[in-house]
Amino acid sequence: MRRFMLSACAGATCLVAGALFAQEAPRLTGPEPFTKESPAPPMQRQVTDDVRRKRNYPDQPPLIPHAIEGYALDLNANKCLACHARKFTEQSQAPMISVTHYQDREGNTLGGVSPRRYSCLACHVPQTGAKPLVPNTFVDMDALVEREPRGR
Repeated sequence: MRRFMLSACAGATCLVAGALFAQEAPRLTGPEPFTKESPAPPMQRQVTDDVRRKRNYPDQPPLIPHAIEGYALDLNANKCLACHARKFTEQSQAPMISVTHYQDREGNTLGGVSPRRYSCLACHVPQTGAKPLVPNTFVDMDALVEREPRGR
């Protein structure tokens, strides 16, 4: 009987403690119900100075340094290619898209842009002057190499 009473008291204590701790736990859904529609945050202003920025890491897709509002980009049209395709870069003075955009996944060269690279905005994004939402301690690879002692 004593063992039963001890078990019952331990169980009751756990239930009460669980209820008390649950009241202090942070909500995962935020202050509003997830079904409530809220206005979208304002869009950040795009940087449109046509200055190409340094990339932060190898193979980073370049940022888009110009306005792209109103550009047609669907299955039938890709306004980006009017300047960045291989045959138009001389007259537009825009940088040519990478040769990898003209290759299939096996590395075979194609006559035109590979269908898997046709949608530019899947990798390339307009540049904005947005402030970071969280602190960032990223250090560029070149800066890391410069920090290492040369005497090794």
